[in-house]
Amino acid sequence: MDNKSTLEKMISSNKLGTFFGVRQEVLETVWNNLTAPEGNSVTYVSMEIGADNDALNPVKDRVASLPFTSKDSRLKYFTNKFLHDTGKIPNYSGGLGVLAGDTLKSYADCAIPAIGISLLYRKGYFSQLIDSRAGQIAYSTQWRPEETANLYQLKDPTNPDIPLQIEIPFFERGDKRINAYANLWMKMEINSALDYFVPEILLDYSVATSPAWICKAAEHLYDSRTERTKIIQRRLLGASVIPVMQVLGITSKTIHLNEQHGVVVVLHMISEFLKQKLGPDYSLLAEDSDILQAAEQAADRMVYTIHTPVKAGHDRFSKDLYAEIGHSFCQRILGLLADDDDSPHLFNFTNLAMKVNRASNSVSRIHQQVTKKQFPKYAKKIMAVTNGIHHLTWISKAKAELYDSFRELNHWRQDPGVFANATELMGNNKFRTYLEQAWLADTTRLTTYINQMLIQHRNQMHETWIDPPNFISHLDEIDRNLDPRTFTIGFARRFSTYKRADLIFDNIPTLAKIVVQNNWPVNFIFAGKAHPSDEPGKSIIKLLLDRQKELHEQSNGLAKLIFIPGYDMAIAKLMVAGVHSWLNTPKRPLEASGTSGMKAALNAVPNISTMDGWWVEGYHGGKTGWKFGIETTVTESCLSEDAACLLYEEDSVSFYKLFPKILKTFYDESSRPQFIDKCINNIALNGPIFNTHRVTAEYIKLYQLSLSEPTEKRLAKLAALYNSNY
Repeated sequence: MDNKSTLEKMISSNKLGTFFGVRQEVLETVWNNLTAPEGNSVTYVSMEIGADNDALNPVKDRVASLPFTSKDSRLKYFTNKFLHDTGKIPNYSGGLGVLAGDTLKSYADCAIPAIGISLLYRKGYFSQLIDSRAGQIAYSTQWRPEETANLYQLKDPTNPDIPLQIEIPFFERGDKRINAYANLWMKMEINSALDYFVPEILLDYSVATSPAWICKAAEHLYDSRTERTKIIQRRLLGASVIPVMQVLGITSKTIHLNEQHGVVVVLHMISEFLKQKLGPDYSLLAEDSDILQAAEQAADRMVYTIHTPVKAGHDRFSKDLYAEIGHSFCQRILGLLADDDDSPHLFNFTNLAMKVNRASNSVSRIHQQVTKKQFPKYAKKIMAVTNGIHHLTWISKAKAELYDSFRELNHWRQDPGVFANATELMGNNKFRTYLEQAWLADTTRLTTYINQMLIQHRNQMHETWIDPPNFISHLDEIDRNLDPRTFTIGFARRFSTYKRADLIFDNIPTLAKIVVQNNWPVNFIFAGKAHPSDEPGKSIIKLLLDRQKELHEQSNGLAKLIFIPGYDMAIAKLMVAGVHSWLNTPKRPLEASGTSGMKAALNAVPNISTMDGWWVEGYHGGKTGWKFGIETTVTESCLSEDAACLLYEEDSVSFYKLFPKILKTFYDESSRPQFIDKCINNIALNGPIFNTHRVTAEYIKLYQLSLSEPTEKRLAKLAALYNSNY
């Protein structure tokens, strides 16, 4: 008879180490699926994976709910770690990484045999400090994976006292080999029932045996101080995929590239196929026709998701510079497959990824149109899989309790398709009242966080050299504090010029006049980071800081513009649930998808957005929010990111015309029901669509996996919710 407690049964182990959160049979099931000779699994490769434990942590929730009575020292160690760890794994920069994490969480929920591979950045992306005079100040993130719950350094099966390690070859000119080494860490993406998980393998190159220049290049996510550093980072990811799979025994027949950052994997696959065909001297014997044939074999295993139409997001590297760290045979492969029509001296890695795959997809319907125009040679095979979010991560506690309280939404956690039943609650006064109460609870949490932050910044002003990032930190408490009943707009994302974060502040007098004329107070809550090398992006943050005082004074204190520094998943979760509307201002059609607005929508928050990215599909004729801006036909000329082509005047004027109508709908008692209608429509119309469970169902068709009958039925039901390709 098994007398172990529930907590003790959450300890499991295999030849790679000891883990916490799932039973032994779950660990064995997952690993058997991934190492089965049939290769019926997928390896998901992403430069970043956003999976902070403080946004969602089923294991911590379970530990906190159970009594601790065991004398097992291992159990005491694990439970203390989960209960007291900060939950931060700062290996993501924004939407791409968070999407990767959300996708893998849904794979775990749906019991998909999958494994993720990314890099472990010892100094994270970067930590952000905001000074009102200096703007954004970037400094290295300090975190220790050794102290992070749900993150495990894998052990060498032949010697458990040392870390499991892989070897990656680099080459100097003349093909002189230099080896880099990486230790393997595993984050367990465990589902809420704790009966399945997806392993995320993070590669740590900060080992003493690796060359110093490798260690340096691997410290920060998206380190772009030099083109050489960017090349090295991409190689550290792509070149590691096959060695990781081999050392772990992973047999996946499908490799999914989440963006082209890891596309170097196809060079190694091509080399492996040629070695099998021609022997160890394949690099000398291979004809171009052999290489192209091997590329077709590699393509049969590749699925590729492209995330951006923005040129800066497509990796192009100097052929001469790439030759300094790559084998001459790799240069030859790249010469055949990674050509750049506009710049013959560059290798185009997006072209390589687009060429060598069996399926490629954009991340929204409008992005599909753009991608086909950018890559006309591959237009026939470019599909759309519109992004989604992991609803269990992003729906707030207050909204979750609301959804739990009405039978129409029963099982929403397992099946986001039931959100469609919210249409039955449109006329339910009890639901409408409870929705407003849940919303007030979320807004109170957000404004309390901000008010405490403002006090902290004011105190810091007297203790340090840091000038508070927000003008209202200088005001007295009665003028400083935010009221949760004030209409609050949220904006949080990466600060790139095409996203136009400062758009609605283009004409402060006009914006202030709207607020003052009707005595409608407004809080504008902004957050986000600009890449440390993106000077135009940083200048937009500084511009927002500079306009705070002017907006406050011209609006007679009715309008408050707040910037929250240090944007991460926890702050995002506060914002998307606590604001009253979510703002999105990209120049159409440069926003491939966007997911922050989806997070707001599933919290019943309407969007205010230009018609770009996912909002083209989520607008539903105005039932879920508001649109503004010029709706140009998607043409090649629209893709310019030049400052003169960003349509500030045209789109800001459009916003100013719309804004009074939005405020009236919120503040006017006779119009307020229309506002709540939009909130409920977001649950009913956008909830079933913009979730990663539905995304999972669409990707499974591309993966060609054979799954159990119950899983197939569940995925078929999810797939029926929406077809990204019409």
